[in-house]
Amino acid sequence: NTTHALDVINAGIEIRDFIEEHKKSMIAQNKPIFEVRIGIHTGNVVAGIVGLKKFAYDIWGDTVNVAARMESSSEAGKINISGATYQLVKDHFKCTYRGKIKAKNKGEVDMYFVEGRID
Repeated sequence: NTTHALDVINAGIEIRDFIEEHKKSMIAQNKPIFEVRIGIHTGNVVAGIVGLKKFAYDIWGDTVNVAARMESSSEAGKINISGATYQLVKDHFKCTYRGKIKAKNKGEVDMYFVEGRID
């Protein structure tokens, strides 16, 4: 669809906010916390069912690999997006350019932190 990048970032914001609220609750109870880093990239993927006895739906491709690099280059509680995704969402979300950051097997990649929605 034409809103896939916006939809994924909105889902990422919901996940991040849920985890942050849960984290506050756990800190107040003096319990261990859980943090997330979110990485998003836009592009083509291959999808399908894997397994013969126990089925699972999965996706593969370079887009998945770049998204994994976005996640591993992110910080706890942050949403890190690629330059390709930024170009699709820049009019809808406030983002902070992080620069060209080295990503394993990808060279230097433009990365942005999503700060929030533009109202």
